[in-house]
Amino acid sequence: MVTALGAVDQDLGVLKTGKEADVHLVRRWVPGDDGSEVVLAAKRYRSNQHRLFHRDSGYLEGRRVRKSREMRAMAHRTTFGKEVISGLWAAAEFDALGRLWELGLPVPYPVQITGDEMLMEFIGMTEGPTPVAAPRLAQTRPAPALLDELWHQLRRALLVLAREGWTHGDLSPYNVLLHEDRLVLIDWPQIVDVIGNPHGFEILERDATNMCDWFVRRGLEVDAGELVGELVAEATARY
Repeated sequence: MVTALGAVDQDLGVLKTGKEADVHLVRRWVPGDDGSEVVLAAKRYRSNQHRLFHRDSGYLEGRRVRKSREMRAMAHRTTFGKEVISGLWAAAEFDALGRLWELGLPVPYPVQITGDEMLMEFIGMTEGPTPVAAPRLAQTRPAPALLDELWHQLRRALLVLAREGWTHGDLSPYNVLLHEDRLVLIDWPQIVDVIGNPHGFEILERDATNMCDWFVRRGLEVDAGELVGELVAEATARY
């Protein structure tokens, strides 16, 4: 990663649009250093006027901010409250990626956060004139042997996550990339504390079921109930 103060960024355009944020491609290099160039993904959270907050209440339960004024503003969805929520989304995703990376989970490396923009590792091919993003798992049809390996990759990742007391919160084959036969889990702003959030176990079950359904549709017989049971056992082992 290029972290020099003299680095220059060039926006290469939109990679993905979403309800809460857009992801841009950014070329970063140090002038005069031909070997310094990297391609990053810049996730830019939308302003409070242009974001959809219909999902916020369920995910934000169990999270707290220090100031009671901010808590009240968040609860009433005032303009200020929405700005606080926007900041929580960005900070939550950056902090989550840092912790998950430390745990060895397959996530993009978080580079930096500035206001409502988070820079992170770009997952895809950077050779050639135009970077090509890794496909979403939903767009792929892996061969049987690879499909089985991908299932074990997913199960290991979810068990580590549950052991920390977390679940993704919005996990589906559209939030998983397939890069060089390895899964990469993306989009983490709504990461859920399974114990602290009153809907935590419901969300955990939904995450696991969404993924199991995709594997079953691709021809691999997996048991969603068995996986959910394993994840709940890991999440509650400390209590």
